[in-house]
Amino acid sequence: MIDVNTKSISLDGLGIENATIRYQLSSNDLHKITLEKGQGKESSLGAIAVNTGEFTGRSPMDRFIVKDEITKDEIWWGDINIPFDPEKFDKLYDKVVSYLSGKEVFVRDSYACADPSYKLNIRVVNEYPWSNMFAYNMFLRPTEEELKDFDPEWTVINAPGFMADAEIDGTRQHNFAILNFGKKIALIGGTGYTGEIKKGIFSALNFILPVFKNTLPMHCSANVGKDGDTAIFFGLSGTGKTTLSADPDRRLIGDDEHGWTNENTVFNFEGGCYAKAIDLTEEKEPEIYHAIKKGAILENVIMDENGVVDFSDVSITQNTRVSYPIYHIDNIQPGSTGKNPKNIFFLTADAFGVLPPISKLTPGQAAYHFISGYTAKVAGTEAGVTEPLPSFSACFGAPFMPLHPTRYAEMLSKKMQEAGVNVWLVNTGWTGGSYGVGHRMALKYTRAMITAALNGELGEVSHETYHKHSIFGLHHPRQIEGIPEDILHPRKTWKDEEVYYQTAMKLANSFKKNFKKFEEFANEEIMSGGPLV
Repeated sequence: MIDVNTKSISLDGLGIENATIRYQLSSNDLHKITLEKGQGKESSLGAIAVNTGEFTGRSPMDRFIVKDEITKDEIWWGDINIPFDPEKFDKLYDKVVSYLSGKEVFVRDSYACADPSYKLNIRVVNEYPWSNMFAYNMFLRPTEEELKDFDPEWTVINAPGFMADAEIDGTRQHNFAILNFGKKIALIGGTGYTGEIKKGIFSALNFILPVFKNTLPMHCSANVGKDGDTAIFFGLSGTGKTTLSADPDRRLIGDDEHGWTNENTVFNFEGGCYAKAIDLTEEKEPEIYHAIKKGAILENVIMDENGVVDFSDVSITQNTRVSYPIYHIDNIQPGSTGKNPKNIFFLTADAFGVLPPISKLTPGQAAYHFISGYTAKVAGTEAGVTEPLPSFSACFGAPFMPLHPTRYAEMLSKKMQEAGVNVWLVNTGWTGGSYGVGHRMALKYTRAMITAALNGELGEVSHETYHKHSIFGLHHPRQIEGIPEDILHPRKTWKDEEVYYQTAMKLANSFKKNFKKFEEFANEEIMSGGPLV
């Protein structure tokens, strides 16, 4: 067997010279080094807690893709996929590797995609030990045998301490995350936020899989029931993607990024989970809470002098996070793969409180809502947000989608029809009024509704069993065992019916306005899936 601690590797080929290379260190070693360097503290739960610095989330306006022969005619260029000049990339790359030369660097060989047919070997070079620990958690871990002849296809170079000079380097400001498909490099600098590492590879796979492998990449979580039925959960951050997939009665495939193959399988891209930690409690989310132990990384949380975390304290950021290897969850699917899904759930946190808590979608509605990718921002999540704001992110993951959204939507529609899957829109947001008046949907109710759908208890749509929403055209169940009937009918939870309809019309118009940019690409069936107004 190979001893990874004595294996000699060189980074000279990357241009990183005379570096002290700490290769393939264990999670425990990286935890210890982080403490020794004063870059983190140990929490009472055993996990290490770090502060990512200036950036506590992704910086979408500082994400670039090198525009070259491979990408120029394929990428959906614009505010999401911002082009970067190849020559500027080369010069900036040389600066970053020169910055890392002579330093202690942490190197990890890993891979993405649990299905061996789609395996992508990755070498991650980090300036900080806890960033390398994040890579250990989030990517898949090769065996010692696999490391013997490991040949990295993609390289992630992560230098949080390097600051770009925007005027010279072609960036917007001092931080950047740049994908170069020609050279197969993800270059990240000026930010300590670890999410940029995993999202860089996710974005790369969102180009590689559909263009070269005819496989659909998805920003979703997935789990498997006792009978082998797979369920997929699409949703933006804060909608419950991780929480709802960590079901004690179902085995977790993964919580964020998956592929759906032509061989009728669903596979996890990752080897870990990156969950939001805001308001986390053992009672509400026991699986995630119990995953926070030695080997996990808490980001930007507040602890007292005894290391006890206050998960409700958002004084650093609302985007507090925990990263942990998937084996910290007890109930996981061996091999991180599943069969064709039987149910797909689109999760939205509707802060306007007007969408039904669960609706069964027609094929046209499924395509429309997938392309729309709706959720809502609430006060406090971003500077200047004082009331609910609609937020649309195509395919429930536009910041990571290099191709035009309709490319992914067409692939999903085709696969859904071939698999005969049920598609549901689930509102995990507000009931009884908008944000500030109503309250968040109880997790126990959402879980019960999803369980009923998974168990086939909601049946086919008919006038007797489903109500059709007069504004959105959504069919939602009239009754579900264990759920108060008013909860299933959002209008009934509001004190003022007129205000409810005014608010619903306002949101419907936001949907219509957002969808205008997709109308020329959408057929009649998709257009009929939108609001009825």
